[in-house]
Amino acid sequence: MDIDDILREVDPTFDSIPPDTRDLQALTRAWRAERSSPELLDWPADGLFERINERIKQQIEKVEEMTGDMDPKTNFALIVIQTELERYKYLVRSYLRARIAKIDKHTLHYLSRPELRARLSPSELAYATRHQALLHNHYLSSFLSSFPPPLQNLNDTAGNTSMIDAPDLDTAVFIRLLRDTVVEGRGTDADGQMDGKNGDVAILRWSDAKKLVDSGSAEVV
Repeated sequence: MDIDDILREVDPTFDSIPPDTRDLQALTRAWRAERSSPELLDWPADGLFERINERIKQQIEKVEEMTGDMDPKTNFALIVIQTELERYKYLVRSYLRARIAKIDKHTLHYLSRPELRARLSPSELAYATRHQALLHNHYLSSFLSSFPPPLQNLNDTAGNTSMIDAPDLDTAVFIRLLRDTVVEGRGTDADGQMDGKNGDVAILRWSDAKKLVDSGSAEVV
């Protein structure tokens, strides 16, 4: 069950919303979640970005067609279209920058296991692979080449200590519940739980909130 299924349950009018508006809402939710969560989230697999990119392309073509028309009504419509276009472009740029920042910070982590690599889009995976190769070659030419070969790896796990830096999953995040559910959280002194209601906002460690987000019971805000 994905977020659209959940929204259909809590909002019976969801299916009456135009597809373009639903895509904009989905993009906004993805952008907000990506910026607020400490680790890279799954790349949207429902064709959302393909539709968004096509929408942006259509809007650019529309703006080009309308540019130069001196009719006041056309000029006003042009302003509205340009404003909407800039909103789409801002969300896409900010979303991608948030993801690239996480990939840059923890490249080896996201390349270390298949389930983590699956979170990346094909373009992001190619970028991360190339980024890590360039970084490793730079380190080799700068100082690693002077080390013995066994000490030149950047992903060494000798002594049960991994050199791979991972995101802090205990970072606090705000979530909004999308259905009534039990919310469990780990505290500094003691663990606790509460009976959450649809619409409640809670602050939890990401490691505790992730299962609620993944199950569709909550969204990051």
